[in-house]
Amino acid sequence: MRISVTSLDHLVLTVADISASVDFYTTVMGMEHRTSATGRHSLHFGDSKINLHRQGKEFQPHARHPAPGSADLCFLSDTPMDELGNHLEHCSVRIVAGPVRRTGAAGELLSIYFRDPDGNLIEVANPVSSGFSNSTPCKETDNAA
Repeated sequence: MRISVTSLDHLVLTVADISASVDFYTTVMGMEHRTSATGRHSLHFGDSKINLHRQGKEFQPHARHPAPGSADLCFLSDTPMDELGNHLEHCSVRIVAGPVRRTGAAGELLSIYFRDPDGNLIEVANPVSSGFSNSTPCKETDNAA
């Protein structure tokens, strides 16, 4: 027998500053911030969420070595790359790489990379095979990011 995993429900990010993370993920990424009755902070998008734990005040149980800036996350978006690039510039977010072609779980992606306030690497990608319109030319690269 083996476990049959069907999707990702949530993940936890350990952050240095809850307010800075909430501001970034709501303003830059368009996520919805919620606070539970017990004071836990979460960011919601689609059918998923990110729980935020403040470094040194993580909820139990937690990762063995929780640390801000240790994540590398990829989010799918239907926002075209040129609009995404303009939005990031408007939000004063520096693009680390992109747009570049990558391979995702379900096929080819066109991705832009940048960092959140803790230094986590954030990739926002358009699935290329799904017919998204992208006017920005992309560079062919390996999948090392």
